[in-house]
Amino acid sequence: MEENLSVLGKYVTIKALENGVNVIGLTRGKDTKFHHTEKLDKGEILIAQFTKHTSAIKIRGKALILTEYGELTSGD
Repeated sequence: MEENLSVLGKYVTIKALENGVNVIGLTRGKDTKFHHTEKLDKGEILIAQFTKHTSAIKIRGKALILTEYGELTSGD
């Protein structure tokens, strides 16, 4: 139970700085696979969560990303 709590609850906020930003959730396990995608337009915000199924989030396009570790910008 405690192991699951260390994974659950980690949130990432993604704000699109241009139209057509893709956010892709990647699975955990032996083989990493895409399991969810979202397309954001400029100004839209997505709050994503790492879970026992989601080990990584891939972002294509220009976006502002806020995490508990700080702020990042993706894209050009």
